[in-house]
Amino acid sequence: MLHVKSIDFQSSFLSNLRLPDQADHLGEQQQQQEEKKQVHKVGRPQRKPRRLRPGTRALREIRFYQKTTGFVIPVSNFTRLVRQVTQEFSQEVNRWQAEGLVALQEAAEDFLVHLFEDGMLCAVHAKRVTLMKKDLDLARRIGGRGQPW
Repeated sequence: MLHVKSIDFQSSFLSNLRLPDQADHLGEQQQQQEEKKQVHKVGRPQRKPRRLRPGTRALREIRFYQKTTGFVIPVSNFTRLVRQVTQEFSQEVNRWQAEGLVALQEAAEDFLVHLFEDGMLCAVHAKRVTLMKKDLDLARRIGGRGQPW
């Protein structure tokens, strides 16, 4: 029987070695966190982010979206939805011009923004701050947009 001597460097060498399947299970987030930890050890201590009061972030988002002129709904998601609905209604129509999709998205977002504005007015009239389904239903009924009832 052979006696194999244990090698001293083996334990330290193998502890730092990762097997390929272990490296695959290590997520990108975890790797990024490890990198951040290494960076922050050298520099100044990292500050805790300042906590915002309730409603501050919402007001910032409102101001941001009022200033922007781009689409709120991502173009790719809207295009996918339009193509899916078109496919359900007509097998013959399967091509859209880019300008047609842009015009349709512009009209759809305009409709939704005005619907939410009217719904919010209904909620404020009912002395509430929270927008509810019944506010949107009332806004649609008063505005003559669809039949929610």
